[in-house]
Amino acid sequence: MPTTDPTLTFRPATRDDLPAIVALLANDPLGAQRENHVLPLPRSYEDAFAAIDRDPNNELVVVDTPEHRVAGVLQLTRIPHITYQGGWRAQIEGVRVASALRSSGIGRQLFLWAIERARAAGCHLVQLTSDKARPDAIRFYEGLGFRASHEGMKLHLDRPVRD
Repeated sequence: MPTTDPTLTFRPATRDDLPAIVALLANDPLGAQRENHVLPLPRSYEDAFAAIDRDPNNELVVVDTPEHRVAGVLQLTRIPHITYQGGWRAQIEGVRVASALRSSGIGRQLFLWAIERARAAGCHLVQLTSDKARPDAIRFYEGLGFRASHEGMKLHLDRPVRD
C-alpha cells in the first residue's frame, strides 16, 4: 500500500471547519447549483454535521497542508450488507479539493488514506458515484482503480415521480 505524504494531515472535521467545507462543495459548476454557501450557514448544514458526527459509521474527513487548512474533504460511510456474506462496504461521497490545489496529488492522497481506513475497518469494497458531467473526476477515480462495474441510478425525492 502506498504511503501518504507526511506533510498532509488527515483528521475528523470539526464544527469550525463547516464553512470551509461548504465553500469547497460549492466551488464547482455542479456544487454551485445545489449548495448554499452563505454566512451564517443554513441550519441544515449544522444538522447534517451533527448527524454525521454522532454516527460511528460515518466520518467527515478533511486534509490540511502546512499552508492550507481544509485543503480537501470527503465523507466515508461504512455500510453493513447481507450480501457478500454479511460484508461491510465503504461509500465515499462529497469529495472536493480546493481549486488552487487540484492536480497537486492531494486528492489521490486523500483517497489512499480513505481506502486504507476502509480496509482497516474490515470493508470488502469501496464504492462511489460520480456525476456523468464530471469526466475529469471519473478519469481520476479510474486511475485509482475504480471501475464502472454497475449502472447507478438516483431518484430525487423533492421532484415528482412519473406515473
